[in-house]
Amino acid sequence: MRKTHVSPLLIVGLIVAALAALPVASVGLNLFVGGTSATWAHLSATVLPEYIANSVWLCLGVGVGVALVGVTTAWLTAMHDFPGRRVFEWALVLPLAVPAYVMAYVYTDFLQFVGPVQTFLRDTFGWAHGDYWFPDIRTLPGAMLMFVCVLYPYVYLLARTAFLERASGMLEAARTLGLGPWRAFFAVSLPLARPAIVAGVALALMETLADYGTVAYFAVNTFTTGIYRAWFSLGDRVAAAQLAAMLLAFVLFLLTMERISRGRARYHNTTGRNRPMAGARLKGLAASLAVLACLLPLLLGFLLPAGLLLKMALTEGDAQFGERFLTLSRNSFVLAGVTAAIGVLLALLLAYGARLSRTTLASGLNRLVGLGYAVPGAVIAVGVLIPVTRLDNWLAGQWLAWFGHNPGLLLTGGIAALIYAYLVRFLAVALHTVESSLGKITPSMDDAARSLGLGQGETLRRVHAPMLRGSLLTAGLLVFVDVMKELPATLVMRPFNFDTLATQAYTLASDERLAEASTAALAIVVVGLLPLIALSRQVSAARRP
Repeated sequence: MRKTHVSPLLIVGLIVAALAALPVASVGLNLFVGGTSATWAHLSATVLPEYIANSVWLCLGVGVGVALVGVTTAWLTAMHDFPGRRVFEWALVLPLAVPAYVMAYVYTDFLQFVGPVQTFLRDTFGWAHGDYWFPDIRTLPGAMLMFVCVLYPYVYLLARTAFLERASGMLEAARTLGLGPWRAFFAVSLPLARPAIVAGVALALMETLADYGTVAYFAVNTFTTGIYRAWFSLGDRVAAAQLAAMLLAFVLFLLTMERISRGRARYHNTTGRNRPMAGARLKGLAASLAVLACLLPLLLGFLLPAGLLLKMALTEGDAQFGERFLTLSRNSFVLAGVTAAIGVLLALLLAYGARLSRTTLASGLNRLVGLGYAVPGAVIAVGVLIPVTRLDNWLAGQWLAWFGHNPGLLLTGGIAALIYAYLVRFLAVALHTVESSLGKITPSMDDAARSLGLGQGETLRRVHAPMLRGSLLTAGLLVFVDVMKELPATLVMRPFNFDTLATQAYTLASDERLAEASTAALAIVVVGLLPLIALSRQVSAARRP
């Protein structure tokens, strides 16, 4: 009787997928536990409607904002030629280096009553307090603006690629039919780019729902702030998990609605004519407006906040700069480095396993692992803490029974559980990068390696790994930066007396010590620029001729 061979890499995929799904399953199970508790009844009667309303309005405002800014800048840089276009086409991605909560701290300091803007107005016009009205940035519209400024590059990158790869023959046909540039844009280019635009908006909305630092600092109550308060202020992990489940359902609803909205529509290029078209040369007022449209989001999203952070760090900075800052940097780099190394290794094994297996099960497991990026950090933190804490307590009890002393919390008392949460959240980033690059290697190289007597492991080590070196480095760098910026999961799960650059910036800013928070915040921004340099090169290389 023939034995069925089970690939070790497929077993790895099953284990990783199970571990990735565990936090989500843990959160979902709590929907059926303690639903009538006093805490949940209190939340439902008081703040839950506010959580829902603020989250909905935040998504609507951010969605519209990133779509307008991202599509406009993408269309201008992809389809037109104007002064500074070659700089704007790569510089417009730089706001991704600035976390939204860092942006919130900077603009609060810049626009508050004692900040430079209002001080300048009072000195110039002789105004006193109460003589003028000035908008308050720490509001729901202010939070929308912060998210739009840092998240529009998601739409910009995907929409620009779609415009560059558009069916140029269809545009030429539209113009021969008498359609002007604007009508051709709305009738042809925009519909063709719709999937890319919607994907960019969905990424921006998932980042918005996952944020904690910005909405907490602006006192905008959302599901994320509610999860944190239910866990730490009210001490009710079941209520926190139920809020997390509602937030997860919110994210899944957004993804489902996007799928349904497509219906049976298809967006393929069927002309077979896809040569690049010469961009329209803008002059005079049109060129000035194009420069302004690209400069404004770049100025608000990167140049101004980065400049203000640098100024505050150099003139005031963190009073504890020195050994304390080095400790924070070390903690951040250890967490990010370990997570990136494990994440790249697992991503390589999962991608290679799917390549070898070529089965629906293997690809389905990878898709399941990839869904972790859509789950907010606060949800993952709650979903990890509940089962891991129980496992920790069981291990401590067994250790006490076996060896006669209590070792304490082995997993949640250190960084192991925190790294696990990071991997659930960000493994998808590494997996997508590695899968994309591995897919470009022709299968004939695998056949050639096997014909030379190399096994699967030797083929991976001696053939694929050297060819994937650049992609593996990029994947590790992306995970590294994401971990450096992650705040909600770090706040919830970090060990006692263990801080990172992100938690330090949040703590100091929450205490209204904005200038001192600038040092840690600037360090996060500088690290975030590293992958964007590589990304900017790719954007420049993809420019139309």
